[in-house]
Amino acid sequence: MVDDTYKYSDITEKIIGCALKVHNALGNGFQEVIYQRSLAIALNKAGLKYHRELEIPVFFEDCNVGVRRADFLVEDKVLVELKAISELGKIHESQIINYLKAYKIEVGLLINFGEKSLKFRRFIKTL
Repeated sequence: MVDDTYKYSDITEKIIGCALKVHNALGNGFQEVIYQRSLAIALNKAGLKYHRELEIPVFFEDCNVGVRRADFLVEDKVLVELKAISELGKIHESQIINYLKAYKIEVGLLINFGEKSLKFRRFIKTL
């Protein structure tokens, strides 16, 4: 169900639906890359455009200090970070918040395939 109180909820709902299909088919216990490849297939079938493992430079005081790689950028609007771990923690939340800042993107999804039930969190970053 699309919820207009969330920015890009139409896109995030489709992404979450795709992730649920993957988790329902595979369950938990695989490496993150297996879920990433499977989610790419599901996103394609859902007609969503995405970039996978998109690299962006990270700057400190106008100096490029390295690159970070996001799992997905969907429709050029929603950053998606995947995990396949037993439980999400504050460090994972900090990671996606930092990615939103670095990519200058407002909406992110943190999705964990590693638990018995699929877990996800939406993040909104005001620019």
